[in-house]
Amino acid sequence: MLFRSFATALLLSAAILPAAQAAETLTSYTSTDPKLALGTMSVPGGKTRELNVGIGSGAGRRAGDPPMTFWTISDRGPNFTCGDVEDVFGVDGKTICGDGKGRIYPQPDYSPSIYRITLKDDRTFTVDAVLPLRDGDGKPVNGLLNPLTHASTEQPLDLSGRKLQQNPDAVDAESIVPMADGSFWVSEENGPSLLHVAADGKILRRIVPQGTEDDFKGAHYPVDGGLPAILAKRFLNRGLESLALTPDGRQLATIIQNPLANPDADTYRGSKNARLWTLDPATLAVTGEYVYTLDDPQSFRLDPSKKQSDPRISEIMGLGHDRFLVLERTDGTTKLYEVSLAGATDIHGTAWDDPKTSPSLEASQDLAAAKIVPVTKTLRFDSADHPEVPVKIEGLALAGDGSLLMINDSDFGITGETTRPVILKGSAIAADPAM
Repeated sequence: MLFRSFATALLLSAAILPAAQAAETLTSYTSTDPKLALGTMSVPGGKTRELNVGIGSGAGRRAGDPPMTFWTISDRGPNFTCGDVEDVFGVDGKTICGDGKGRIYPQPDYSPSIYRITLKDDRTFTVDAVLPLRDGDGKPVNGLLNPLTHASTEQPLDLSGRKLQQNPDAVDAESIVPMADGSFWVSEENGPSLLHVAADGKILRRIVPQGTEDDFKGAHYPVDGGLPAILAKRFLNRGLESLALTPDGRQLATIIQNPLANPDADTYRGSKNARLWTLDPATLAVTGEYVYTLDDPQSFRLDPSKKQSDPRISEIMGLGHDRFLVLERTDGTTKLYEVSLAGATDIHGTAWDDPKTSPSLEASQDLAAAKIVPVTKTLRFDSADHPEVPVKIEGLALAGDGSLLMINDSDFGITGETTRPVILKGSAIAADPAM
């Protein structure tokens, strides 16, 4: 059975407060668990960096789990672009990359993994289980780039600048939904795709944009093109970072991290119009498509900018059949919005799904003139009011006592960050009861 119970979701009213009340209580957690250590990396003449496992790309919890036990997930492993080499090591990027192009993987054999963690009363957390994602033969997959021809991709390199082979099995995991039957649904950024994963970490099925199946023909697990074809127009590294199941178990939901590059990269850079899809958890058929408008980049108070592509969506969590909690962030500021689909225009199956439509949805500056009503957004939390919250919050999950877990992506320590879960308590909005 794919549905999970959300009996505890009724307690979400204790989790989040409207920003105006500003009475949130936050508790931070740290860990010295040796399972989080990943060794060091260095290059000749450069700085040595201590790496740690970035377990916080996504989070979830089953209703039957202990109150402070959660499932989290890592992304593809430590990586950075050739343009980041000087910031990371203090040496010229050309010493590694030559022509300056590519993405560096200092530990290319790292396998994206599912983690079970428990928060303790002493404000520490432990890593209780590690489940590497594995292919159909039982072999752990890595996080190297897929050999894509429809969506954009990059050349993977090792620390010496040697070209690494792209891998159709590779996964860039970003969000996790633990299911009642022990399996997991995982969103994946690079494909972009959705994965159904068994309780032991084996990939049962990967769903990719329609028409891109041949890019994964060498994969050692089933692949089918069940996602909308237009998803292949995602901008590089701006795929699916979010995934949620509604409390009644009847809908999955995901949002593209940023507006699509539809028709081109300049459109992506200037657009506020991201797409939210709902899907049937049993069949993965799309049941609806809606427009989510991203905030102005100047409104992110800890790191305001003039680049509309800086705000992005990193997580979604179900509150009701048509209500969600959405994590919209920049590198330094996290906002949590209650989002309602009620009254929003369902554009699934319309001309907006056709890349030949001009102007495209992403290029449309006036949604009202286009007869589109976007989803409604109500701000519930802003980390600008709580600078103690870590940057790059990417995971949300409901605790057993009704509080809210927020967990950060440490980028595997490349920037000096570590995983620091935060528990948010308060009172505000209520989730619908499980049905």
